[in-house]
Formats: sequence, C-alpha cells, structure tokens
Amino acid sequence: PGTNEREFKFLKGPIFSNIVLADEINRTPPKTQAAMLEAMQERKISIGGQDHDLPDPFFVLATQNPIEQEGTYPLPEAQLDRFMFHIKVDYPDSSEEIDIMKMATGEAPDKPNAVLNAQQIIDLQGIVRKMPVSDHVFEYARQLVRVTRVTTDEALPLCKKWLSWGAGPRAGLNMIMAAKAYAMIQGRVHVGTEDVAAMAAPVLRHRIITNFSATSEGLTTDDIIDRILEQVPQKEKLAQ
Repeated sequence: PGTNEREFKFLKGPIFSNIVLADEINRTPPKTQAAMLEAMQERKISIGGQDHDLPDPFFVLATQNPIEQEGTYPLPEAQLDRFMFHIKVDYPDSSEEIDIMKMATGEAPDKPNAVLNAQQIIDLQGIVRKMPVSDHVFEYARQLVRVTRVTTDEALPLCKKWLSWGAGPRAGLNMIMAAKAYAMIQGRVHVGTEDVAAMAAPVLRHRIITNFSATSEGLTTDDIIDRILEQVPQKEKLAQ
C-alpha cells in the first residue's frame, strides 16, 4: 500500500469448482465454449502465460435447450465429443410433476447434506479404473463403435443408409469407462457386454450424425442405436 504501485491480482472464477454446471451452453459464444471445453480436456487454464490447475475431481454438466434456437451457437460435433454422455431429460411423469409443484411452492427446503467428499470420489474413480474387463467385452465395444463409421468396410448397411458420420475413438474409451461404473453401481465386480449395451445410447447419441434419409423417415439417433444393438451380438448371450 505504501509503494503506490499497481498490480494485477488473479482471482479464481467459478470454473475452479469440483462440479460446474454450464446452463444453456449453446447460448455462450464460440470463444467461451472453446475455452471451457479446453479446460475440460486439459484440466487447467492458462492466463497471461501462466497455467492454473483445476481442482480434482473436476466434473462438468452442460444443458442445451432444444426448442429456442434463435441467438444460440450450437456446439460443433468435435466439441460435443468431449462430453462423456448426452442425457435426454424428458417431461416428468404425473407423480413427479406433483412433487415438483409441492417442493417449489412450499416452505424452503432443507439444505442438502454431503454424501461424499472429494477424496472419496477420487477413491471411487480409482476403484472403477481397476475393474477387470475381458477381451470379449472390449471387442463388443469396439464393434459397436466401428460399425457406425460409414466410410469403412465394417459399417453396418443401416449405418451407411442413415448416418453421415460415425463415432470416433473417444466413444470406445467412454463406453468402457461408463460400463465399469455401471457394473459397480449394479454391485458387480466385473464388466459384461450387457453393461456396455446399457451405456451405448448416452455415449453414442451425440457422436453419430444422421443424414437426410434418416430425417425424412423420422428416425432419431436413438432409433439407430437400438437397431445397432439388435444387429451386433453379445457373446454372453450367444453362449447361453
């Protein structure tokens, strides 16, 4: 204070959180989207030539409004690929809608209690990574991804007919990691092809692009994923 010197001071913004919610990310300009997605990939940000590590664990949820598209900047497919899941949130059912009205119009709800701390989440992530996966499960995930690539000989006829682009390598990586976590949540200590199949839709639906033929026939990415799962057999089921 006594030197009469001025200096810049770095203040950490909301990106320095364990859980970040980017509401309606398609309303942010492309430069902001790119900066956030780079932070997701690198787990750090650079300001003034200096790197700042993001906290661990670091988890991003982003929403997009599929109805109002004016003034929005849809994320390119290469940026969508950085998200592990694309989860569809449909209308609530009748009982859920009643619960929402009661909670939103009643007394202020109690503050939520912490269930896990950061270190416990990191420990659980480590356990998930250590879960064993058999070669035939890796092969099943590989097939689900590669049959979507319309420019290759491995593509299914239905994919060549209804897709303009297939899933990249991140799809297989995320499918295996998701299957591991899903199996652990189900109380199993190993991963089966049924776990991969259960995670196929949220992992693939934002990584495959339908063409005009699919649109004209009223087919969605979920419809095509369902048909892919029907045509790519699971070895455990074949052995029964």
